[in-house]
Amino acid sequence: MENNKNILNIALADDDMDDRMLFEEAIEEIEIKTKLSLYNNGQELMDALNLPNVILPNLIFLDLNMPVKNGMQCLKEIRMNPNLKGITIAIYSTSSSEKDIEETFVNGANIYLNKPNNFSKLRKSVERVLQLDWQYHTSNLNKDNFLFRL
Repeated sequence: MENNKNILNIALADDDMDDRMLFEEAIEEIEIKTKLSLYNNGQELMDALNLPNVILPNLIFLDLNMPVKNGMQCLKEIRMNPNLKGITIAIYSTSSSEKDIEETFVNGANIYLNKPNNFSKLRKSVERVLQLDWQYHTSNLNKDNFLFRL
């Protein structure tokens, strides 16, 4: 499979089918060229990331509350794996608990995005996250810019 540098490879791990469908629709409406891979839970995502010759995503949107393997477990596993630790990770969750935000920050997530409550906000949020200059964002990462606000 040819790796096209102009396409942003994105993965979403979320056990909620409606959330996955809305996310996919939002991605399709955004002008940025993307290839989206969807996973029902963290274990599916990790299995895919560990396949031989896999083209790794540039960005993973990770739901925290999933069965089998949750987002926090995935985040820790990815950050501990030398082949995966460079992937940008956006936590994508309904939780706005300080504890979750703090714990994902400490464990190396790049940004924390609360799931918006309507489609237009979702599309705007996803588009803004995709347009971030990750090198700049990550080198200046602090608690103030970690929690994404529209």
